[in-house]
Amino acid sequence: MLLVIDVGNSNIVLGIYDGERLLKDWRVSTEKSKTADEYGILVHDLFRLAGISFGDIRDIIISSVVPTLTGVLERLAVEYFGFRPYVVGPGIKTGMPIHYDNPKEVGADRIVNAVAGFEKHRTALIIVDFGTATTFDYVNRKGEYCGGAIAPGLVISMEALFQKASKLPRVEILKPPSIIAKNTVNSMQAGIFYGYVGLVDEIVGRIKTESRDNPRVLATGGLAGLIAPESKTINEVDEYLTLEGLRILYQRNHEN
Repeated sequence: MLLVIDVGNSNIVLGIYDGERLLKDWRVSTEKSKTADEYGILVHDLFRLAGISFGDIRDIIISSVVPTLTGVLERLAVEYFGFRPYVVGPGIKTGMPIHYDNPKEVGADRIVNAVAGFEKHRTALIIVDFGTATTFDYVNRKGEYCGGAIAPGLVISMEALFQKASKLPRVEILKPPSIIAKNTVNSMQAGIFYGYVGLVDEIVGRIKTESRDNPRVLATGGLAGLIAPESKTINEVDEYLTLEGLRILYQRNHEN
């Protein structure tokens, strides 16, 4: 079995693959102060509840945008599983040309998503990943990563509103009953929700115009399912895109 780990600023997503089949996945909070031993206990408990043992895992691949946790999870792999993991970054074979001023600056999660999306669809793509930041990545018809845009995520946007406006409460991010809201909570939800739908559609539209293409638009990430139904540009939500990309990258590097 293969353990794939995607470390984001807000959540860590883990998945267990048996060949190409995803057997189990988990989403846990990212805690930058945790040690390798603490994450080891967490993984052990998740595995135990799923009837999986450490000995079932034959390899591990990690994608991380939190540098302090990359080393922690590498130590976890060595100390608890007995081998060094693959880590997405410089030196790993992606099979995808990266057209970026400095390819080392591209977040590992963005490359993983691009690889998975193109492997699945074999056409030009815009991938919108709703995480702590929302990223927009364009892959052309040749399967080349061409860059994209980064915007503040939904949660960051709502938290900024709560923290900077003294009289506004912290509210849950939901689609409100109406854009013409009748109370403060719904008013905040209307502004964030519909404002974000507009942000997504505007950025996607401009990427389409500049690329002179009509790429398929994939959405992934924790809040993709909330925004996608109201978006005029998103074609598909793929909840497991990043995990699938990690599996593909593992195969490309393990086989070579």
